[in-house]
Amino acid sequence: MDFVEELTWRGMIHQMMPGTDEMLKKGMATAYLGIDPTADSLHIGHLCGVMMLRHFQRCGHKPLALVGGATGMIGDPSGKSQERNLLDEATLAHNVSCIKAQLSRFLDFESDAPNKAELVNNYDWMKNYTFLDFAREIGKCITVNYMMAKDSVKRRLNGEAQDGMSFTEFTYQLLQGYDFLHLYEEKGCRLQLGGSDQWGNITTGTELIRRKLGNENEAFALTCPLITKADGKKFGKTEKGNIWLDRTRTSPYVFYQFWLNVGDEDAERYIKIFTSLDKNTIEALVEEHKQDPGRRVLQKKLAEEVTIMVHSREDYELALEASNILFGKATKESLVKLDEQTLLDVFSGVPQFEVSRSLLEGEGIKAVDLVAEQAQCFASKGEMRKLTQGGGVSINKEKLAAFDQMITTADLLDDKYILVQQGKKKYFLIIVK
Repeated sequence: MDFVEELTWRGMIHQMMPGTDEMLKKGMATAYLGIDPTADSLHIGHLCGVMMLRHFQRCGHKPLALVGGATGMIGDPSGKSQERNLLDEATLAHNVSCIKAQLSRFLDFESDAPNKAELVNNYDWMKNYTFLDFAREIGKCITVNYMMAKDSVKRRLNGEAQDGMSFTEFTYQLLQGYDFLHLYEEKGCRLQLGGSDQWGNITTGTELIRRKLGNENEAFALTCPLITKADGKKFGKTEKGNIWLDRTRTSPYVFYQFWLNVGDEDAERYIKIFTSLDKNTIEALVEEHKQDPGRRVLQKKLAEEVTIMVHSREDYELALEASNILFGKATKESLVKLDEQTLLDVFSGVPQFEVSRSLLEGEGIKAVDLVAEQAQCFASKGEMRKLTQGGGVSINKEKLAAFDQMITTADLLDDKYILVQQGKKKYFLIIVK
């Protein structure tokens, strides 16, 4: 596989320095991508960059994932209108270890292959580097005029930020440039990958390598486009915030639903960017989708591939089963399988009522009293009786045999919930406290 060719048909190249393709064709190359460890999880905004590393390794090259333990203490001004909070060492160390675990789902860190991935942390080479040494050895190589010409600096200085730009942030591009220089010398890394907003920082690195080591030392840059939705809005953000790769922040069910619910135009772009499916497979899926868009073939395959890659096949199958609980013919067994968070995610939009646990203890409470009086799932007891007699009421996905059936703590899901269903599509969740 040819890396540039692969990224081109996938729509994953925004800018590329001349000579990059020729350099990669000469044999196994090393490239790095920087990841800011400001949280203990990646979110799907990081995925395009991570997929670039994944494709790079699949094409026979060696990927380096750099977590910015040092630069993360400063914060990258690119695309930001405000300076970010600085993180302490302990928090950064925790974040780095969590990110490594997530990256191992995409990259091979463990094999004996010559192109196995490596995780590097710029804190390792910056922690003992004194300010005086940095100013003498690196600062003299790049002029202030060169640094001021970068878009990320110009935007901040021309009024985007009320307080201008701190010296700390101004030096960020030099620090990132030094990372490239260090990896060039220590790891033979000749290419830096990144998002389109990183072009200025990356080219500072290529310039630093040339000025520090001589014109014959070539380094290269390649960036992916900023991923947006078809309507131009930011990709990966929902009303509840980021879609995270960490299951405790975003459950596999919500993660799966995000991809399942993207529009047709977005699904066609995203399946190229966020999966490893080959060109022929994707073209066949696109064609099949166009024949009958209502079946949502693209969205289903996209959601399947990304959920399995980030989580697991088991998580994908559970997410699929959870989706069927609302829209399909699920059974009580399907419901019982759900963990508490997924249960709450599946039924986040349905009316919820709270009742006291004491009502269900001992002999329990009649179903009609629970769902029509204690929790107002029905307009009246009479309505509930009538619907039950017609087979239109279910408790925890099982049809209620009689309106006065006793409901006890033994009927609770996760020892806390009761799902009431009226007809085919009307749900209520009773929370027992």
